[in-house]
Amino acid sequence: MTTLTKIDPKTLAEGLKAGRFHLIDIREADEHAREHIAGAASLPLSKLEESGLRLGADKSAVFHCKSGMRTEANCARLADKVDGEALLLAGGLDAWKQAGLPVVTDTKAPLPMNRQVQITAGLLVLTGVLVGTFVHPAGYALSGFIGAGLTFAGISGWCGMANVLAVMPWNRTAAA
Repeated sequence: MTTLTKIDPKTLAEGLKAGRFHLIDIREADEHAREHIAGAASLPLSKLEESGLRLGADKSAVFHCKSGMRTEANCARLADKVDGEALLLAGGLDAWKQAGLPVVTDTKAPLPMNRQVQITAGLLVLTGVLVGTFVHPAGYALSGFIGAGLTFAGISGWCGMANVLAVMPWNRTAAA
């Protein structure tokens, strides 16, 4: 398995100032829109192959995600897109912020889709449990249905709840 050399946030910040790095954010576009490192190019991992990205050897490429886990899990795919040196930001955006380095934040951008799904699913499961406990036992079926849907989404990679949330009014500007 290919690994990428890790770079710490301070070294990355110095290298970005000096123009030595291409910084590539592999999180989904909604995550990048909400919060990102200034100058980071958004290239969602889900669109990597269709992007046609090919980085030359003129600068080192530094890939990052939120915590570093997605980047580490996809080292080979990412390194394949770079002719020169390919690195990863150790600890991702979380480590960058923990180091006290600045981020660009747009609080008007919708929450990332995975958080919207977590909030919605959590509220529906809680509602099902409360209805099942205090109103009628059939309320537990709602919690079971949501649990089954999340299981299916995890296995198949297709999430009906995310598709429904994506067309909600607060998400329409993010998609455009």
